[in-house]
Amino acid sequence: MNIFTHFFKNSSNTAEKRKQQIINDLIRRESVINQDIFGKLPKGTKRNFFCLDKNTWVWYEEWIDNNKRKQQSTTKYIIRSSEILKSQNGGAYHRLNFEEAENFQKATNLYVDNVKKELYATRG
Repeated sequence: MNIFTHFFKNSSNTAEKRKQQIINDLIRRESVINQDIFGKLPKGTKRNFFCLDKNTWVWYEEWIDNNKRKQQSTTKYIIRSSEILKSQNGGAYHRLNFEEAENFQKATNLYVDNVKKELYATRG
């Protein structure tokens, strides 16, 4: 490998890392904007709801229980053309029932509206 190939290989690698950092930062910002999408956050609770890619959504919640122990829950949603699947805490995937699917759709629509308004709004 000559020096030019080495230089451009590293440059491309750096650009890809930077791109991923920007994507991760935007996901974090979107999550902060929507942390109360499922209701007001109780004291000591951390909540993240975000879109990982066009077919994957994640809801993470962390809280302190009555015994002063830290608890956490992660729900992953996979969107398919004919169904929405969910897995909690790495368990098996199950299809959302009609009511859950309606609630999920409302939450994701509100999420998109919030980030459009608060993060990606054009100023003119």
